[in-house]
Amino acid sequence: MSTSLLYHAFGIRAYLYVRTSFAGGGVRFDIERPRERLRCGNCGSPRVILRGSKERAFRGLPIGRKPVTVVLKQQCVECRQCHAIHWDKADFADGKRRYTRSFGRYVIELSLHMSMSAVAKHLDAGWDLVKELKAEYLKRHYDPPKLGNLTRFAIDEIAVGKGHRYMTIVLDLMTGRIVYTGEGKGADALTDFWPRLKRSGARIEAVAMDMSPAYISAVRTNLPESMIVFDRFHVVKLMNEKLSVLRRDIHRELQDKAQKDVLKGSRWLLLKNPENLNMERGEWDHLQEILTANQPLALGYYMKEELRLFWEQPDREAAVEMLEGWLARARASKVKILVGLADTLERHWDGLLAWYDCPIGTGKLEGVNNKIRALTRQAYGFRDQEFFRLQLFGLHETRTELVGVAA
Repeated sequence: MSTSLLYHAFGIRAYLYVRTSFAGGGVRFDIERPRERLRCGNCGSPRVILRGSKERAFRGLPIGRKPVTVVLKQQCVECRQCHAIHWDKADFADGKRRYTRSFGRYVIELSLHMSMSAVAKHLDAGWDLVKELKAEYLKRHYDPPKLGNLTRFAIDEIAVGKGHRYMTIVLDLMTGRIVYTGEGKGADALTDFWPRLKRSGARIEAVAMDMSPAYISAVRTNLPESMIVFDRFHVVKLMNEKLSVLRRDIHRELQDKAQKDVLKGSRWLLLKNPENLNMERGEWDHLQEILTANQPLALGYYMKEELRLFWEQPDREAAVEMLEGWLARARASKVKILVGLADTLERHWDGLLAWYDCPIGTGKLEGVNNKIRALTRQAYGFRDQEFFRLQLFGLHETRTELVGVAA
């Protein structure tokens, strides 16, 4: 092997290649620094005396599936000028680490496309080593996230563990980056975010969120000039929750067993979009049977489907007309749950119609949430909260779903 190959293939320069050996299914390269390149680490003088040597092994880039070990003959030198005695440092590795910088970069590149346990298994390396490298990379590139270019963002809370543990996240809707995480949910979780946002000088145009009074109050207090947008996902989710409550109420009040059996197991049929119903499994026919037998439930279902069309209107004027009609029909139904929902939507009238001025939403958050749920299924998400937070900041770089359980 030539010295130039050491540099171009393994990132090792200014060292002499000594020999290659093969043992245990791996490849070993022995190298040493030329005598004329030895320098004093204290004053930089080339006038040094050799005071012994030792072998130091480093993990290098693999060749195919074969692990590579780089063994350096490390010299102990004494400086004739300042009389300092020290071990010659390895230029291709950091400190006391037992892997080359090029190996560290390779681990990071793989971890952006694979789970950490998969990277560790592929390289036959320790999972803690992969985690350490990933954490350093994330901290160097993303912590703290830059807010200066933030213009539109979404706020939402996510469940991060058992026992109703929540985390509030802020997502940059233009780049898909998570730019803030806060423990818990509600306005208190955003306490540290607002001063950072103000210092950044960011000009916020609009904020997408659910209809949480705490979030609304926090945004109006800290960003009085920004537009608040309630997006389709949370509104339809609220409607689905009301429909589920209506189904349970009807099921509880029914006395006829046959009618109860028709409603049994019908929750997901009512929540599914009609285009997603499986005709071959008879889901459409079952849904029609349910709606025919229960007029209030049928009314709630059709009101839900009509509400979905709010975001499909050609312009704001048409949306206003459509929403006014929906609110009137909901109140005319005399169904308590629908009347209550109509009152809720009317109170949030401006935020609903703001979608036609700034069509943003938390839809991107749902894709992010899927990745977060995959992260939380791995043990390290709970053992090391700081690392979990760093993972969230780099989540937009992930190209594959992070699956599997960490060792």
